[in-house]
Amino acid sequence: MIPQTQSEHTRKLCALAPVIPVLVIDDAARAEKLGEALIAGGLPVLEVTLRTPAALDAIKLMAKLSGGHVGAGTVLTPEQVYRAKDAGASFAVAPGATETLIRACEDASLPLLPGAVTASEVMQANEYGYDMLKFFPASTSGGAPALKALAGPLPHVTFCPTGGVTPENANDYLSLPNVICVGSSWVAPGKAVAEGDWSGIEARAREAAQIRKG
Repeated sequence: MIPQTQSEHTRKLCALAPVIPVLVIDDAARAEKLGEALIAGGLPVLEVTLRTPAALDAIKLMAKLSGGHVGAGTVLTPEQVYRAKDAGASFAVAPGATETLIRACEDASLPLLPGAVTASEVMQANEYGYDMLKFFPASTSGGAPALKALAGPLPHVTFCPTGGVTPENANDYLSLPNVICVGSSWVAPGKAVAEGDWSGIEARAREAAQIRKG
């Protein structure tokens, strides 16, 4: 899959809802119910971070859910790219962008949302052919003001800021013309997942899905 097509694909996914839940799943047995609650709440695009042994099994289960799109987050190596693809991930998310990782995603036809925060990093991603990027870590990299500043010289690049995004500041990002959506863990916090509070998670998802740009 060529880079331009990858960015087109991830941009379309990012446009499906204002928030992408970033999920750390310790028990794959909870993945199906968690995914169902988030999708029912209006958040169909899910990112499962590859930070736990259960992550790939969780992706396998979530990939089967109707109406959802599950991606693998914190993808750092080609091996993780191929394993995520085999598990059924429909996209990958990385905190940065390396040529090795980019080439692996293109080889696997796994759409990639690569990370960048500085103008140089954004321009480098552009040279690779990517113009839909993750802005991470958002809160410690200048937040919404930094993204607003990047829109001036780089108006053709769009972002999904992640890292320190909360219900209180989400609209600061979403009001920017170069932000398509935000990524955050607030919709499905670890305690709620561990307790199986699916109704509470669905309620938070509904609230997040109502956040609008502007």
